[in-house]
Amino acid sequence: MKAVVQRVKSASLSVGGDTVSEIGAGLVVYLGVGVGDGDKECEIVSRKICNMRIFEDDCGKMNLSVKDTGGEVLLVSQFTLYGDARKGNRPSFTEAELPDRAEKLYLDVRDMIASEGVGVKTGVFGADMTINQINDGPVTILLDFSAHND
Repeated sequence: MKAVVQRVKSASLSVGGDTVSEIGAGLVVYLGVGVGDGDKECEIVSRKICNMRIFEDDCGKMNLSVKDTGGEVLLVSQFTLYGDARKGNRPSFTEAELPDRAEKLYLDVRDMIASEGVGVKTGVFGADMTINQINDGPVTILLDFSAHND
């Protein structure tokens, strides 16, 4: 499982011109599910998203998590995180999980984040989405907990 985690002041997601989800301060997380990912990867990535200390405390140090700040998460499915462009100019997506299984694991991550007490909103799995976000920092963290990285 791979994720791009971005700290934001706000974000909104729309499909076909209709707003589907909006959050205030928190995280936009682009989540890719790889072949072989399962419950273990879902647990690790959801726990990391909720507890990663990338928000500033009163002293200006990144010492608080989205859970600590009462922020929200906008979770966006993003199979293109598994795009391999090392050969040629057209990425290969053979390491991305098949849609049915990927959607199940994506929703599992959503549910695990919610179970941590963090507000979580989602995009529409497999849809062509437009995301507007106001980055904060910017702070961008790359997470790679792919099953094949053990």
